Amino acid sequence: MLNVRDRWRTGWIEATAYDTIVEHELLARVLGSLGWGTDVGAFYRGIARLADAPADSAILDIPCGGGVAFRGLRPDQRVRYVAADISPVMLRRAEAEARGRGLHQVELIEADVEQLPFEDASFDLCVSYTGLHCFPDQPRALQEMARVLRAGGELRGSCIVKGAGLRQDALIALAQAAAICGPAVTFAALESWLLNAGMVKVSTRRDGALAYFSARRPG
Repeated sequence: MLNVRDRWRTGWIEATAYDTIVEHELLARVLGSLGWGTDVGAFYRGIARLADAPADSAILDIPCGGGVAFRGLRPDQRVRYVAADISPVMLRRAEAEARGRGLHQVELIEADVEQLPFEDASFDLCVSYTGLHCFPDQPRALQEMARVLRAGGELRGSCIVKGAGLRQDALIALAQAAAICGPAVTFAALESWLLNAGMVKVSTRRDGALAYFSARRPG
């Protein structure tokens, strides 16, 4: 039986299904409300903030999926944008998405979040949208994302958390059984992991089963 890392590395159906949903905002809003009890509008508003990144910023997007966050970038935006994912299927979709949007600043790389192939203090911003719950070792993933941030750099993202209700917790259990989700994330654990990763100015909030988080590297 495949573990969660291998499922995302080799799976085509899971990657394609997820990417299809998030690329169509109306569909994501309906399924988010019905399945997770959340309004995913905040997810897309968070992505739109990428347009405000200062010139010459270095941004890491992991897991980038099929490039849903690319909609927040402008073709003429002068940033270094590294889109990383463990899934070759996702990366191929992300490549097509970047090309279709004329985003020549996007660099694509296959990478495992628990062993990021980047030097310490390489990025000003790391975004991780709806991916943390899919990682086998979430605290380790957050430590790695914190490691590659420069002093004062920001980490922000979202993930699915348990405890929102019986329906949502049942969906998480089903996803775990299918090796789509890693260990279940709780809202309290998310904040604790960010602090243990050495982050400061930690902010978390929950809307249904979707938690949003942000934090900064000291300095």
